[in-house]
Amino acid sequence: MPIIELQKQVDDWIKKYGVRYFNELTNMAILTEEVGEVARIISRKYGEQSFKDSDHKDLGEELSDVLFVLLCLANQTDTDLQKAFDKKMKIKTKRDADRHQNNEKLS
Repeated sequence: MPIIELQKQVDDWIKKYGVRYFNELTNMAILTEEVGEVARIISRKYGEQSFKDSDHKDLGEELSDVLFVLLCLANQTDTDLQKAFDKKMKIKTKRDADRHQNNEKLS
């Protein structure tokens, strides 16, 4: 599904169930919180921290929470994420065309 359709799906959900968007600062705080939940799972599953009983959350669900709030922020700041993402991929491709292949640390 194109990103613009995801943005519309989130916008439709907000209008139907969410009453309105939280303000941008609140959504930024929520995004930070959600990224922290992803970090907690990653640090315990792939890192050296041990799990606590309260840590057993689904990584996919937490990543989806991050995506949802990111799409909210894009909508409320009139950002076309598809356009921005496509532009960024072109920049990264041009900039990094040989960079990683020539990195001895990745060999």
